[in-house]
Amino acid sequence: MSKCAYREQYFAYHSYFSFIFRFLHKELQLNLGSNINPVQKKNLSAYLSLFLFLLFQSVLVQSQSFHNNEKLTKQDTLRGSITPERAWWNVVKYDLAVTPNFKNFTISGSNTISFKLVKKKGNRMQIDLQDPLVIDSAVLNGVPVNFSRDGHAWYIEMPKRRMPKVLTADKDLHQLYLVYHGVPKPALRAPWDGGVVWKKDKNGNPWINVACQGLGASVWWPCKDHQSDEPDNGVSISITAPDTLMNVSNGKLQNVVADGKGNKVWTWVVTQPINLYNITMNVGKYVHFSDTLNGEKGKLDLDYYVLDYNLDKAKKQFEQVKPMLRAFEYWFGPYPFYEDGYKLVESNHLGMEHQSAVAYGNEYMNGYKGNDLSGSGWGLKFDFIIIHESGHEWYGNNISSKDIADMWVHEGFTNYSETLYTDYIFGTEAGDAYVQGVRRNIRNDIPIVGKYNVNKEGSGDMYPKAANMIHMVRQIIGDKSSFRMLLRDMNEKYYHKTVTGAEIEDFISKRTGYNLDKMFDQYLRTTQVPTLEYFLTTENNTQLLYYRWTNCVKGFNMPIRLPGNSNPKYGLLLATENWQKFRTNFKQGEDISKLMDKNFYVTYKKVK
Repeated sequence: MSKCAYREQYFAYHSYFSFIFRFLHKELQLNLGSNINPVQKKNLSAYLSLFLFLLFQSVLVQSQSFHNNEKLTKQDTLRGSITPERAWWNVVKYDLAVTPNFKNFTISGSNTISFKLVKKKGNRMQIDLQDPLVIDSAVLNGVPVNFSRDGHAWYIEMPKRRMPKVLTADKDLHQLYLVYHGVPKPALRAPWDGGVVWKKDKNGNPWINVACQGLGASVWWPCKDHQSDEPDNGVSISITAPDTLMNVSNGKLQNVVADGKGNKVWTWVVTQPINLYNITMNVGKYVHFSDTLNGEKGKLDLDYYVLDYNLDKAKKQFEQVKPMLRAFEYWFGPYPFYEDGYKLVESNHLGMEHQSAVAYGNEYMNGYKGNDLSGSGWGLKFDFIIIHESGHEWYGNNISSKDIADMWVHEGFTNYSETLYTDYIFGTEAGDAYVQGVRRNIRNDIPIVGKYNVNKEGSGDMYPKAANMIHMVRQIIGDKSSFRMLLRDMNEKYYHKTVTGAEIEDFISKRTGYNLDKMFDQYLRTTQVPTLEYFLTTENNTQLLYYRWTNCVKGFNMPIRLPGNSNPKYGLLLATENWQKFRTNFKQGEDISKLMDKNFYVTYKKVK
């Protein structure tokens, strides 16, 4: 993190804790009333100031140490692993109700967790809810139960013998009802750090969004916050907001009910499994317009929610949606959530792949806020956020990784969806130029695959480097139709499922007909870019090209396309760490470096 970023973080935390100070000071004065004298009031302010100063410094120190020298803790394990308190039950559905308070930056609400046992009942359930939010009460099948906490993990005590009698028609379906409240962590630099975003639009209207990928949904509501357990039957989301505003969440709008207190309750329902970090609320002065797409599974509802003063710009910019969806259905198969529809929702941050309610904040311009991340020129032909975040509906939302250590499954394929969109609209050469261009963003700092069971992802190279790895898979397959069928079959096989990275690697290897284990190890688990060494020589009046891999993992054997190769199968040769050769018509000393295939993310080196 740069000094500039630290300074930005300092002022953001300063504002946050200043608010908490004013809030606590006011609440204590109201509660103590006339019982507090001037001396006590002065002492109260001093104690609060000291407490919050120490808390503020602690947070900054922890944040800096995290970025400078990341240390794993018990909390990381509780968050990132399938603990015994998580393993014995499976989430069927969430019913979430939340009321945000715009004046105090607080939220209060409840969540009903419907679940089934997958093994013998455990002694406790682990529910995740991050500081400084607190659970007020817990009721299991209508019976109050005790609970305790360990940091961000809350433990619901189970009856020693039988579970309380089920109150639902399904006698195997249990329900845990939780009430909670507090000050949720604010997202200081959304969407890169998670939390609730409290802002105002340019007309001074309140505007709330959520962005919590990585940090997790438990930053604003209590849940089983692990990517491996998506609610089988989806979620209902009820948000109470002033009646001058609108809330937009995932899925289909079920109803809007006035509460008689100047508010409306907006209830949205998702019927499909959903990754918890995708669940969102968007409260603002929105207006709505809609369209439909005649897609592969029939009629798909397209809904758009934007700030009232951006309506005209949105109608023009969002014309990109329909050709984009056609492109992705061509490559990946049907949009995965026809039942819940497709939405774009304007956000006060750059964007996020919230399932069926994609957050959009690219300021109605092409590129990445007007910039071409590929440097090829093609990146300015489309709105980066519309294309990228919508690509996540297939990779990230339809197919979700069980552990964020395998987030390349989300981000690598979605980054490559930008290439596939470019290919579909502008042609294969344009797509090749785009994916080659994004290589300039590769850092090769740490491996792409992160640390398992501790909620830690790997390098940001999971975007451009993993995309280029997938592009090489396409070159190895060699046939556009076969590669397309691989992607479509993948989305069908893992439809609405969670996966490990190893499952995806194995699926690709089997479909290509090559064992690509070493290729995946090279690009996902090291920072080395393999080098293909080569030289031309003459033997017995025959011109030969010798080649081998170096700077690679042991046993690296990725196929490569070399100039002058007459191999009939797509021009591929299986290169290894040992010198190999083939006949060629090139002359001794001829420069063939310019003929090397740029679609492979490798280094070419001529040697003597």
